[in-house]
Amino acid sequence: MDSLNPEHPPLTVTPATPRVWMFWGTALWGILIFVAMFVGQIGAILLLVALRGLPLDMASIQLVGREPQALALSVIMGLPTTLAAVWLAVRIKKASFVDYLALRWPSWKQLLFGAVGLILLVLAWETISRSLGREATPGFMTDLLKSGRDKGAAFLLLFAFSVAAPMSEEVLARGFLFRGWSASFLRVPGAIFLSSLVWTVVHLQYDMYFLAEVFTIGVWFGYMRHRANSLWLTIVLHALNNLTAVVLTMWLGS
Repeated sequence: MDSLNPEHPPLTVTPATPRVWMFWGTALWGILIFVAMFVGQIGAILLLVALRGLPLDMASIQLVGREPQALALSVIMGLPTTLAAVWLAVRIKKASFVDYLALRWPSWKQLLFGAVGLILLVLAWETISRSLGREATPGFMTDLLKSGRDKGAAFLLLFAFSVAAPMSEEVLARGFLFRGWSASFLRVPGAIFLSSLVWTVVHLQYDMYFLAEVFTIGVWFGYMRHRANSLWLTIVLHALNNLTAVVLTMWLGS
């Protein structure tokens, strides 16, 4: 037999390198992707400071960064840097960018199911807020959006919070982080929980009550990402949620 013949040793199959970052690789790349997002956002503010001839110090950055137009531009510029960092991480693994992030369009049934679940979740938090006498939207966000409306930055803010922010955050959380962590020892439940926790940390400008709401919405997004195997689904749900909040706050809120 060839397997016993020293001149013809049995073939050995070298296992293929997994085309996905596992737990620690995903975690480290996640930090780099978040840094890239921050660089894009702060870079937009620094550019505005420089164009206005202001000194590049913290006072000037804070002054410009509080303006609605500047904040909107900052959020928008975080998108290309986020996509570039994720593309690099996926490229190093020689994987398909589309497949790695599950950029597949969901069915209408999946979209409807996800939207109904999101509406029920938001309504539940709205009911709790009213029963506790709390505002449904953080005060600083209400002030920012209404100020942007009054200063002619309404549509720029609308694009920033309803398109750029959902895409950046979903590509990071439910795209890259979920993909790697769900393939690790965490499996799907752990990946949903941890990616939702990371997404919540990104919103530390909110108080604990709103952070709890953000976390539960993140869990729902994570579940839908797994159920439909589609990142486009969570991007659309995230965008609809933000769009509704921005429109209601800008034009219909009291």
